[in-house]
Amino acid sequence: MNKLSAAGALALAVTLALSACSSGTPSTSAQQSSGPSSGGKQKVTFLVFPSPNLPESYWKAQVALVTKANPDLDVELVAAPSESERNDYAKQLAASGQLPDVQIGMQDLIALEPNLATWTQEELKDFICPTCGAVNGKVLQLPANTQTIPNVYYSKKLFKKAGIEAPPKTYAELLADAGKLQAAGITPFVSGGVFVTSQPWTAILATDLYARTPDWIAKRRAGQVTFAGDPAMKAATQKFADMAAKGYIDKRQIGQDYPKTQEAFLGGKGAMYPMGSWFAAAADQSDMKDDIGVFAWPSDDGSLHLPAFTGGGLSVSATAKNMAAAKKFALAFQLTKENLDASVKADALFPAVKGYTPPSTTGPVFKAVYDLWQQALKQNATVPAFSWEAGDAAMLPGMQGKFWSTAQDLVSGKKTTDQALAFLDTEWEKSG
Repeated sequence: MNKLSAAGALALAVTLALSACSSGTPSTSAQQSSGPSSGGKQKVTFLVFPSPNLPESYWKAQVALVTKANPDLDVELVAAPSESERNDYAKQLAASGQLPDVQIGMQDLIALEPNLATWTQEELKDFICPTCGAVNGKVLQLPANTQTIPNVYYSKKLFKKAGIEAPPKTYAELLADAGKLQAAGITPFVSGGVFVTSQPWTAILATDLYARTPDWIAKRRAGQVTFAGDPAMKAATQKFADMAAKGYIDKRQIGQDYPKTQEAFLGGKGAMYPMGSWFAAAADQSDMKDDIGVFAWPSDDGSLHLPAFTGGGLSVSATAKNMAAAKKFALAFQLTKENLDASVKADALFPAVKGYTPPSTTGPVFKAVYDLWQQALKQNATVPAFSWEAGDAAMLPGMQGKFWSTAQDLVSGKKTTDQALAFLDTEWEKSG
């Protein structure tokens, strides 16, 4: 069975299992298009993905909230095989004309502009940054959430065990602390496969590249810079490779998947965990929540540069049979306060919706991450999060995965800095 058919079989199985949450009648196709259903309701198919923070039960509950308030909608869930495969799976569905009506936003899919419907200015009036993630001036994905990527989560207990009294304020202090942890027999950084290994690299690029050249990707798109030819890119990448060479990033961990990296940090198997703001949700549900501190990856001079991304919302297929119903569902899903509160609780999102404030019942880790973001906003210290950008500010389609895999090659020693950057340039030209 090839990859697409295997993924389709799994998605179909999940869809059949979940369909009771909306219509109560099993579907005969995982990618059935919208249209009239029984009782005069309008059917909408919704492609989601499972993750540790957002299991199938989360999507069922959130869809139920929307359909309760909008009884004319009949929403059928379609689940991607896994979080790591969602981009490829969605692109395969789009290529075969089977893209569900509504999807969780994916940069590689958004780049395939003809597949997605455009949102109007009126439809975007409730969002704080209505043009975030635009492609050629068109907004194809609702700019619904802000995430900071990464923050550095750390164990106060393990820091204290290594004789570290406070989180580092400069990059030199970060390296010194990593050395103290290593000398105490503690793994400095928890790492892993998929995108996790790249998080320190993204952080270094935030402080050393984007702080000075926030439009670097636009320059790369215009051919004004290259990965291998830019001194700042090379120096930042060498910093990342040096950390791995010193063993601060353990190459033995890169084989573990995303859920395992989360489990490793929460299990005390490393002192620091560079990860997106969404990790705060799992952290606040753990027994370790009161032991977890948060800091921004430090720059050389100690100035604050916090990488952030706004987007992450739903997109709608350009071929949805009932466009009005698909857009109605997507907007309701993104703007319903109960849904926003649930996204804060489950995935530690910062809803980028006018007038919204998080519930007062959030946990200590979320509050620390949210406060750090607010501090960065006040200081005008947010920068793009490398490899997480959206729309015209993003890398070319397919390059995000290449960046992530290159991070693993740097940590494992499979590629030198020069080889890694040359590889990214080669892949960039292929993508263009």
